[in-house]
Amino acid sequence: MANLAGMGAILDGNGTAFRVWAPNADSVAVNGTFNDWDETSHPLENEGNGFWYTYVAGAKAGDEYRFIITNGEQKLSKIDPYAQRVTNSVGNGVIFDHDAFDWQGDTFETPHHNNLVIYEMHVGTFAAEDGVGTLESVAKGLDHLTKLGVNCIELMPVMEFAGDYSWGYNPAHIFAVESAYGGPDALKLLVREAHKRGISVIVDVVYNHFGPSDLDLWQFDGWSENGKGGIYFYNDWRSSTPWGDTRPDYGRGEVRQFIRDNALMWMDKYHVQGLRYDMTPYMRSVNGSGFEIPEGWTLSRWVNDEVHKAHPNAILIAEDLHGVHEVTSDGAGGAGFSSQWDTHFVHPVRAAITEIDDANRKVPSVVDAVMYDYGDAFARVIYTESHDEVANGKARVVEEIDPNDNGNWFAQKRSTLGAALVLTAPGIPMLFQGQEFLEGDWFRDDVPLDWDLNEEYHGIVRYYRDLIRLRLNTTGVSKGLMGQNTQVLHAHPDNKVFAFHRWMDGGPNDDTVVVVNLANKLWTGYRIGMPAEGAWTLQFNSDSKIYSDIFNGTPSFDVTSDGHDQDGMPASAAVDIAPYGVLVYTRK
Repeated sequence: MANLAGMGAILDGNGTAFRVWAPNADSVAVNGTFNDWDETSHPLENEGNGFWYTYVAGAKAGDEYRFIITNGEQKLSKIDPYAQRVTNSVGNGVIFDHDAFDWQGDTFETPHHNNLVIYEMHVGTFAAEDGVGTLESVAKGLDHLTKLGVNCIELMPVMEFAGDYSWGYNPAHIFAVESAYGGPDALKLLVREAHKRGISVIVDVVYNHFGPSDLDLWQFDGWSENGKGGIYFYNDWRSSTPWGDTRPDYGRGEVRQFIRDNALMWMDKYHVQGLRYDMTPYMRSVNGSGFEIPEGWTLSRWVNDEVHKAHPNAILIAEDLHGVHEVTSDGAGGAGFSSQWDTHFVHPVRAAITEIDDANRKVPSVVDAVMYDYGDAFARVIYTESHDEVANGKARVVEEIDPNDNGNWFAQKRSTLGAALVLTAPGIPMLFQGQEFLEGDWFRDDVPLDWDLNEEYHGIVRYYRDLIRLRLNTTGVSKGLMGQNTQVLHAHPDNKVFAFHRWMDGGPNDDTVVVVNLANKLWTGYRIGMPAEGAWTLQFNSDSKIYSDIFNGTPSFDVTSDGHDQDGMPASAAVDIAPYGVLVYTRK
């Protein structure tokens, strides 16, 4: 019988083939529950290229296994690097049958990237009850997200990690789904149920380092240099990362294939719509600011091309945070990502909404944040909260505004002003779990969301819902928020008023105007330039009392722009806008 293709444990209906890369091994065997853990009865044959292979008749899904590797006097028992399931991070690999899951005909297609609102979540805390949260508990919480209106969830890493509590950015086994979260079938169930509700799924992947804890890849076949990690890692100065000496060797073909296979696994086997790569600067440099590891950059491009070849609509997001335009370029020299987290938006906007003194609030900085452009309006992901922005010495926006009272008027008004910018500015908007009901404090992996706040601040939840509906053009009147085009209509550094125009093709039910008041001052009859004469319908008034009993309820109305030019625009209109208010108008 010809050797089966693939890596790890390869099921064929009559048994299981095993293949592993161990170029420095003298011998390799596989043992497990199928042979009573005998270390000699099933040796692997050297295929002559560093790979070892055998076939075990009768080995079936659910059987546990390990590889026994000898190198000189060393005898090593290792978990399969390609293990699709493990008992735990220091346990055994488990033969897993991906074809056994019932997808119930799932054929969900990735939406166009201008039609996404992302909700970043941490499985362990999103809907935890007793102990760590699970993928099943997230699935039970999907109804909340459906009502909120988000159509994409981004899962912080679900790769098997050390212990049960973690952010997930310490992957021990990158092909296995975290056992404490429920394992591979639980992730499939979540994806399937999300798709039934029209919700896409993105998973975070970590390729800038592995581990460092519970890392069976370390000196996998017994070889290493300079006391470093062996065949899967750099064994010189390039190994160093902020998380340990565990940077993968992006120059080795087998390691490149390992990472490429992993990226495609999430798409092919779990039906997800995209990947978000953790801290990509550390794939191309040791300290995250250089370019001395070019093979890390070319690896990203190759993997991204391979994913897009198989899944043309996949969304591949880089957490790069350096504003490097080539990250999202698919031209020569580009890394080929679809979009990147944008530091040009989050930092100036957070600075503006957390600043105490209105006099110090910088309108030009907010204008620049809204208008920053990578050549495609949706080549950036914009947000005011993410897992990084609400931890590591920072906190939730409401906590930054007032650590003593997260629900006071200032915290509510300015945090939601930031959210309004996220949901109306050009870019792919992203929220972080609990942001929609003013979750306070800072993010930790062992503190679950306080779901009582969802009821207490149900009006704020509605605020987010109403803006999401406009952003996704749910009622067919705000197509411009999905368009490529943005222009500044008005920006007054002293009055702290900023207005901008979004459009796709232009015209009725497309042209959308957003007016933002960055000061604690009521403006009535405030005139701003408008892109065209005619009637404009007020679709959203952030100061409405339906959103919060402590809001002022400042009345604002539909307007008609006349032919009086202003701000370089051919028309203008007078608006009434509340302190820290946001108005959204669409053209009739």
